[in-house]
Order: sequence, then C-alpha cells, then structure tokens
Amino acid sequence: MNLRNFLDFDQVRMAMWHRPARRIEINLSGRRRRNSLDPVDSSDRVRTFINIVRLFGTESVPNFFMNLVLRTDEARREFETHPVALDAIANGLSAERYRKLLLELYPIVWHFNPICGAAASRIEDSHRKVRYFLYEHMQEESGHEEWVSNDLQAIGVSSGEAAAHRPTTSTLTLVGYNYWTADRQNPCSVLGMLYALEVIASVYGGSFAESVRDSLLLTDDRGVSFIGSHATMDAEHMAQLRHVLNTVEDDATQRSIVDSTLVNFEMVTRIFADI
Repeated sequence: MNLRNFLDFDQVRMAMWHRPARRIEINLSGRRRRNSLDPVDSSDRVRTFINIVRLFGTESVPNFFMNLVLRTDEARREFETHPVALDAIANGLSAERYRKLLLELYPIVWHFNPICGAAASRIEDSHRKVRYFLYEHMQEESGHEEWVSNDLQAIGVSSGEAAAHRPTTSTLTLVGYNYWTADRQNPCSVLGMLYALEVIASVYGGSFAESVRDSLLLTDDRGVSFIGSHATMDAEHMAQLRHVLNTVEDDATQRSIVDSTLVNFEMVTRIFADI
C-alpha cells in the first residue's frame, strides 16, 4: 500500500520535521562522521518517519499506532539529535564509554521481563490481547541480559562487576518509572516502553553496532551481540507490536501509552548524555 494513501506529507513536514537534523558524511579515512553544521533536507526527515512506519507494517491504516508515532516523534528526535547519540551512532564510542553504556543497559534488560510480568498480572480481560502479547514477548526476551553480560566480558568487565554496578539516576528512573506505571498506573503503558526501546534499537542499533565494532576493532558480533541482534529484529515481530497497539481503543489507556513512550525516550536520551 502506498504510504501517500494515509499520510499528508506537507502536514508531516510542517508539524514534525521543523527542527534541523544532522548529516552523516564520510571523511578521508573512510570513517563516518556527523557534520553538525549542515542541515538535512526535510525529505530526509520524512523518510526517517516513513521507515519507522514501515518497520511496523503498512498493510493497513494503523489508527492508534499512527497517533502514537505522531505524538511521540518529537521525543524520538530529541534522542536522535542529542550530540552524544549523534556522535556514538556515527563514530562509535571509546572502550570506557561503551563499558559505561553497557553497564547501564544491563539493569534495563535484566528488569525488562519482570516489568512486563508485573504489567501482565494487572491487565484486565478488556485488554487480554495485550496480556497475551506480553506473555509471548517475555519468552522471546528471556535471557537477553546474558547477551549484555557477554558483551561486557568481551570488553573487559566481569559478570561480578556488572552485577555490582550502581546504575545512574537516569537508568534507575527508567526502570522505576516502568515498574510504577505497571503497578500504580495503567499496566498497558508497558507498551510505551516496548515501543520506545524497539524503535531506538531498530532505527539506530545497526549503525551504532557497526560504528562501535569499527571504533573498538571488534570482530564479528563479539562485544556487540546485544545491540546488533536487536537491530535486526524481524518484521513480523515489529508488526506484532503495531497490531497489539491497534487493539487499544480507549482514550485513557492510549494516553498512558503515549506518556510512557515520552518518558522512556527521554530517559534513554539522558542515559546516553550521562556517558
């Protein structure tokens, strides 16, 4: 289906893509770098938006899904245009900074399934499809904290050091917020966490993993197995999230998911800023 059938491109450009973005260029050594002075044409920004839509499937008009993309894309772009994130995605990180990032990712991944489980235990039958989706998703995510641990060991951090690390306030806030919403707010808001994390992984994870591999001279997936694997999630998995989002029809639950998405995007941006 042609995206023009349900996207008003002029409206998208004016409402969503008014802020300057950055451009990846190639320097003389063949390494990618960000040019902070040159704005990207608005059509490039629209393509980024379209790519997010395509990741989640375009065979039908996704009412709430499209609403979620539109209402939270400013927060996504805050991540995309943050100087640390820009440089990391384009040029990778030093070993020290990459260790810091993985040490912050470890508790997020460790707590991912417990958060989903806490949410699933409170979801009523009116949203049973969300609950069933979480059951399946938790199985797929099981053990992924070990991938982060393996990556840390590949760059010189033992599993004991990872377990003893005290996360930054931003990481604690992200984890604590998602537990709080699962227990005290609307448990379906956990979909906002999933959406934010999967968009970041799918849109930026591949370039980031490649840049880290190049900057640290890593071979194959050694040291980047977690980020690299989550950047290549299949289209069916992404389409499942789009589908379950579109089963949510009541305004209160939709607002909770939007709020959760905004907070999770902001916290991930702060985590990158902290490194």
